[in-house]
Amino acid sequence: MSRWQYFLRRVLMSIPVVIFGTTITFALIRLGPLDPVSAILGTQYNPQAAEQIRSNLGLNQPLWSQYFDFMYDLFTFQLGQSWVIAPGTTAYELIEVYAPRTIWLGFWSVVIALFVGIPLGFYAGLNPNTPSDYVASFGGIVWRAMPNFWLAIMLVTALSQLGAWTNGLFTWQTWIIKTNVVTPPALGFFQSPIERFMADPGGWFNSLIRATKQIAPAALVLGSASMGNEMRIGRTAVLETINSNYVETARAKGVSGRSLVWKHIFRNALIPLVPIITGEAFLLLGGSVFVETVFAINGLGWLFFNAAINGDLPLIGTLMYIFILILVGTNILQDFLYTVIDPRVGYDG
Repeated sequence: MSRWQYFLRRVLMSIPVVIFGTTITFALIRLGPLDPVSAILGTQYNPQAAEQIRSNLGLNQPLWSQYFDFMYDLFTFQLGQSWVIAPGTTAYELIEVYAPRTIWLGFWSVVIALFVGIPLGFYAGLNPNTPSDYVASFGGIVWRAMPNFWLAIMLVTALSQLGAWTNGLFTWQTWIIKTNVVTPPALGFFQSPIERFMADPGGWFNSLIRATKQIAPAALVLGSASMGNEMRIGRTAVLETINSNYVETARAKGVSGRSLVWKHIFRNALIPLVPIITGEAFLLLGGSVFVETVFAINGLGWLFFNAAINGDLPLIGTLMYIFILILVGTNILQDFLYTVIDPRVGYDG
């Protein structure tokens, strides 16, 4: 089986998964306690107006008809309009406004997890049963055990009180550049970045630093669980690889320590980390709802949370559909990364 045949097969196999996920989503939002009509009318609720709105929104149609309309609109990417959060605004427009903040948050969360968790795990694996190994292992367990919502609240409190605790010697709000602890990142520098950089390089870099600082606490919280998990798995993978026969053979042949680590240990230790890294998409999507709410990021997670509590059914369905596509695509990417890291992995079976 060729590579393209394999990936076509994986795409075709993912279609039932997407259908099942969207069906569960429809069942939850249509059969659940959410009432978009009450959310739309608010305190001005009356039976006549409610019946008129239900008729206009198609909520009086048979459930099977609503289901097929729901599935058809999603699979043809006719995502519709918001009913409650921003009436008359299309889902595409809302995603265009809120998605950049979530992407910025997800990017730095992954960076923190990858470039802190994996190196610490590999270092602990290369130096087993030493004080540094114990500290890294204990830290990984602690980070993994702390819930995102609790850690977010604790971090907001700590950063807000840092100036009082240090008698004004250090405050997060004025460090490097003046920002607030809880604030959405200003991402205006992404709009026409080349023109802005050419016109004012200093101002562009200041905007980049400000946006990075604004997202750093939330990214640390969101990436904390991933970081601890990758640290522990990376340590275990290095320990298993070091004791492999091919590593012992390479060492007996006189391969230098640097080549042994980079060419034989690290590359093979990355293989069990692939599903861990790609699987963090579940944590990032789920955790972003809580983290964005605590830190007022106002991204897709915050939008989903408000759509859920206000009964904005089209927006909930749209965001869930996007999340499902991201997770399914991540699983396909995981299979591809397996073949890149370890060419011995075939496409048959």
